[in-house]
Amino acid sequence: MLIKSKRGWELPESAATPEHLFFDRRNLIGAAAGLALTGLAGQARAQRASEMPDPTADLYPARRNAAYTVERDLTAQEIASNYNNFYEFGTSKQVARAAQALPIRPWTVKIDGLVEKPQTIDVDSLIRRMPLEERLYRFRCVEAWGMTVPWTGFPIRALLDLVQPQGSAKYMRMETFEDPKVAPGQKAVWFTWPYVEALAIDEAAHDLAILATGIYGKPMPRQHGAPLRLIVPWKYGFKSVKSIVRISFVAERPVSFWEKMQASEYGFWANVNPAVAHPRWSQANEELIGTGGRRIPTQIFNGYGEYVAGLYKDRQNERLWA
Repeated sequence: MLIKSKRGWELPESAATPEHLFFDRRNLIGAAAGLALTGLAGQARAQRASEMPDPTADLYPARRNAAYTVERDLTAQEIASNYNNFYEFGTSKQVARAAQALPIRPWTVKIDGLVEKPQTIDVDSLIRRMPLEERLYRFRCVEAWGMTVPWTGFPIRALLDLVQPQGSAKYMRMETFEDPKVAPGQKAVWFTWPYVEALAIDEAAHDLAILATGIYGKPMPRQHGAPLRLIVPWKYGFKSVKSIVRISFVAERPVSFWEKMQASEYGFWANVNPAVAHPRWSQANEELIGTGGRRIPTQIFNGYGEYVAGLYKDRQNERLWA
């Protein structure tokens, strides 16, 4: 008798049903109109940005890949849409309204460095060339809270196939937009803008690593990093850079945004480990946002250790945990 052993992320699709679709048009317009508190000019700009139709909307909801699911309930869309870190728009978690000012069309992504096919590509053209699918992932913030959300995106490996990194390329460096006129947080001189993050090439090529373009069956909202962001579910969330405008393949390891700001607290690898505390709090457990303060034990590599630990077997002399 053939017995199939399931991988850790494989459960019946019925075990995790997505919430209702993310923002509706009325909520977007209402969020933009609410910017009156920050001035009429900002209000008008945000409303225009929010009302622009997404050219890839017909691709959503994407096909669910049943191989990637979770053992816990999804975070309610209302919570996920209003509890975000996006320092370009402020240091609080309530940045969703301010983020609506970000114009996300036209949007191009420059891909350069040590690649055979460098190019600058319109994000809609890129999205339509990639194999979009929906995956359910755990998301763990370094601040000791977690969510569970349905991301839509494509495996980074598909992008690697498109641009063909050279053998000398060891890291994939990603950079977000820089526009202080629409992102007031970028006027803060104590931050080193733009936001930069990076992965080793073998991390980027892993099955679990994706570039996300949507969430909850819709194109990505601005506060989540529209139109293109990184998701690496076994790492702390600050690795998952938002609103990417440039991807460079390089030989030397880049210094990432938070690593440059405070290397003693935020390392390059930033893998989740309950046994390694942050200098200012424990990582042994995490709060599931939207559950009234319920806390659960943190899992090493955020529960994906069986599949990603092998990436680090020859890197044990490095600081693998943030």
